[in-house]
Amino acid sequence: MDAGPAVWGWTEDQRWTLARVTVLVGRLSHISYTPRGISYLLHRLGWSRQIPQCRAAERDEEAIAPWVKATWPMAEQRRGIRTRGSASPTKQDNR
Repeated sequence: MDAGPAVWGWTEDQRWTLARVTVLVGRLSHISYTPRGISYLLHRLGWSRQIPQCRAAERDEEAIAPWVKATWPMAEQRRGIRTRGSASPTKQDNR
């Protein structure tokens, strides 16, 4: 599996799916498993579900770096102290 799906004939994309792993296990071991059974086996072997990180091909890291240093810290700051109160417009919290 480390070599990727293209080695085993899936050239349209480079993602392992449970269906593909199920077919591959069937080809190699001549034992049929359900996708759920393959999921259990992979989990026991230490494999986990991974979601590919999508990034734009036009992404400009040099333009993003100053924004991350200057603007992002301001966005992360606390927006103010929140106090408990009543949600009712007619009844105010008496504290």
